[in-house]
Formats: sequence, C-alpha cells, structure tokens
Amino acid sequence: MAHNDDFQDEIGNNHIATNAKNPLRKDAFDLSDESKIESIKKDVENILTTLGMDLTDDSLSGTPNRVAKMFVKEIFGGLNPNKKPKNSTFANNYKYGEMLVEKNITVYSTCEHHLLPIVGRAHVAYISNGTVIGLSKMNRIVEYYAKRPQVQERLTMQIVQELQIALGTQDVACVIDAKHLCVNSRGIKDIESSTVTSEFGGKFKDEHTRREFLDYIKLDTKF
Repeated sequence: MAHNDDFQDEIGNNHIATNAKNPLRKDAFDLSDESKIESIKKDVENILTTLGMDLTDDSLSGTPNRVAKMFVKEIFGGLNPNKKPKNSTFANNYKYGEMLVEKNITVYSTCEHHLLPIVGRAHVAYISNGTVIGLSKMNRIVEYYAKRPQVQERLTMQIVQELQIALGTQDVACVIDAKHLCVNSRGIKDIESSTVTSEFGGKFKDEHTRREFLDYIKLDTKF
C-alpha cells in the first residue's frame, strides 16, 4: 500500500496525466445535481469538522453547502455533457481565408491532483476551410473544458479537438500559459513559474504557419 501511495504521489506531484480524457465512471451522471450537492455537503462538513473547525459559527455554518454547490454548478460544471456549448457555425461567405486568432481567453480551471486553481490565458486559432464559428463560442469551449478537474495538457488538446470537429478542419491551434497554485502556493512554492502547453493541428504543424500564430499572440493588443 505504501509503495502504491508513493507512486500516486509521484504522479500528482509531477502533474502527470494518465488519460487523454477526463476519467469518469459510467455512472457519473446517475445522480441529480441536487443529490450530488447534498452528498458533497456532508463530505465537506466532515472535512472541516475533522480539521477542528466549529461549524456552528455563523461564518462557517453555510460553507459546506456553498462549497458543494460551487463544485457541482460552477468549477466542475464542465463535467456535465448537458452544459456543453452548442457550436453554431456559419458559412464563410465573405471568403476570409487567413488565420483567425482569439487571444487572451481567460482560463480558470482546477488541477485534478490537488484540487487547487489553474489560472491563465488561452490563445486559440483556426484557418477556415469554408466554415467559421462565433468568437464567443471559442471562449465558451475553453470555459467548458476548463470547468472540471484538469491537467493542462489535456485541456489544450480538448479545446483543439472540439474546434476541429465543429469547424470540420484539422487547421486549429491552441496555446495555454497558466499558473498552477499547487506549484505556486504549496510544494516547491515557486510563485513566478507558469506552464505553457500547445497543440497544433493541420497547417499549424507547418513551421511558417505556427510561427505566424505565435507572433500574433505576442502582439500587444491591449486597449
């Protein structure tokens, strides 16, 4: 058992992904959101009580319910396939054939190894082959896959794969630059470091196209 615990700690402390998909059980959605909230509420009560907290205090009395609702409805809401955004696409009637880049999309996610925040920016691009997608939909795709216990590499891949399906093209790219509080606030406690991951599909595997994309996301376009 100790050896197994050491192995699991090594995976978690080194932020290693063991599955390209979020590891969900087949019965993951048998319970309603309300039932999940009630169950998690009891678990949070147990954690706080075990830590010695007085749950009769007005400041803490509502914490288990707030945390349970936050888990189910907010920060892990992206696990629920019913919340997947509809990827409405349109014909590229204006024949725009160059790269489209949506940069600095805010990323709020949660590390699946320590359940601590991942905070950063995603930069997403595609080259139309006859279909375009609304800009806000790109943000919503990032948000949907971020709102679950995650590994940054997996998140990057999922964003690209979802857009490839929606747009019917392999020519999609994503770069994420994020801080992991499991690195910044515990363990090594390196407050300056961030993690950069990338996924390049289709034409973005070409060095020239990839360089054009990376040059775009370096541009100072803040207003």
